[in-house]
Amino acid sequence: MEILHVSAECYPVAKVGGLGDVVGALPKYQYELGAIAKVVVPAYRNKYYDTHEFDVVHQAGMWLGHDWYHFNVLKERNNELGFDLYLVDIPGLLDTPGVYGYPNDTERFLAFQIAVLDWVNEWNHQPDVIHCHDHHTGLIPFLMSYGYKYERMKEVPSVLTIHNAQYQGQFGWDRLYLIPSFDLWKAGLLDWGGAINPLAAAIKCAWRVTTVSPGYLEELYQNANGLEWLITHEKAKTAGIINGIDTAVWDPETDHMVQANYDLETVAQGKKENKQALCERFGFDVSLPLVSFIGRLVGDKGADLLPEIIGRSLHELPGEVNFLVLGSGDPHVEWSLQQTRHDVSYGFNLHIGYNEALSHLIYAGSDFLLMPSRVEPCGLNQLYALRYGTVPMVRSTGGLKDTVTDFGDPGGFGIRFNQAGVWDACYSVKRAVELFNDTAHLSEIRLRGMRLNHSWGRSAQQYLDVYQSMKG
Repeated sequence: MEILHVSAECYPVAKVGGLGDVVGALPKYQYELGAIAKVVVPAYRNKYYDTHEFDVVHQAGMWLGHDWYHFNVLKERNNELGFDLYLVDIPGLLDTPGVYGYPNDTERFLAFQIAVLDWVNEWNHQPDVIHCHDHHTGLIPFLMSYGYKYERMKEVPSVLTIHNAQYQGQFGWDRLYLIPSFDLWKAGLLDWGGAINPLAAAIKCAWRVTTVSPGYLEELYQNANGLEWLITHEKAKTAGIINGIDTAVWDPETDHMVQANYDLETVAQGKKENKQALCERFGFDVSLPLVSFIGRLVGDKGADLLPEIIGRSLHELPGEVNFLVLGSGDPHVEWSLQQTRHDVSYGFNLHIGYNEALSHLIYAGSDFLLMPSRVEPCGLNQLYALRYGTVPMVRSTGGLKDTVTDFGDPGGFGIRFNQAGVWDACYSVKRAVELFNDTAHLSEIRLRGMRLNHSWGRSAQQYLDVYQSMKG
């Protein structure tokens, strides 16, 4: 079976969040299960592009509305990721250092989708499945079914995975001319709320729709940023499949980004050495519990709550806990956290920005990982934390609810709280401090979490089962 994954992100090529981690790992595990999995992403001008070798496998031109663009499809020469990786190079559109946040993002990702379809349309054979990830690739299922140019691809099954339904890629009908010609009788499939909505179009047109956890799928029926009715209507073709983690990349025993490697037998000493390195770097007392946050500093992640959570906790537990934040995002949240650091004289530090190596060290050296998310489709951070013997402190939502059991319950290995609010989170910090001071219990909880298997193996097979279900 040959699967083509189409995505805006793929670790280590380009990563902003969990989407990149998923697309960088799932195809590798599908390959290990006997499938031929391929990935195509934009050719951003970043470190990966500059430091790897590529072969040009396709050259062509395309219209984007009234503008003509030349594009190349590049194949990574050494297959170092464990699957075939292709980059779509469109000078003037995709040759940006970053992934998102440009005024012409609509044009950039629409051009990417057109280029992918034009390329696949020229193949001598057809893939068995085209797997689209999030709204950046959401018009592909529609164009495969109703685009005049792509008629030979009409019978190729398509799958959409919703990583986060809060972002849908809407744009006005005044830009309809950018989309390649299609059966105009089907234009209603593009519409949702009076705009062209790529995510809604994909939900309507893809053969199957998956979400990144069963819990998130259930939540989308009530809270999908306006798509609730549509997802409920398409319920028969949906499935929730929990994300896995790449256990080759996230392994405390072999991770080259941490200060000291460790396993189940040496976790106490290993975490002590990594924590020492973190505390020296950020000015913390190593004898106190270290609570960390890693992620985008946006409302969905509850990052706007962090300044008050940290300030109140340090006031209520003076000299008893330390906090560390790594991330970037909303400028106001960044400013509030920097202001908090100036306002408190001890116990808090932060690093604004994205730093992959530092994130690994934080997972290895922290005692607790705080995730006060308002929305968390799956969440990978809590799985990384468990792998490194760090206790996750999560709000009970989406995939966090699916993957973390409170240590107060039988077999529990984490801390859960119900409300995305300051009071609940602060109460959880108090529970964390109490657990930290119970050394034997903390050791037991750490080992229980580290023994869990969150590898991609089972989830990769579930995706293959979804593909098989589409065969007539």
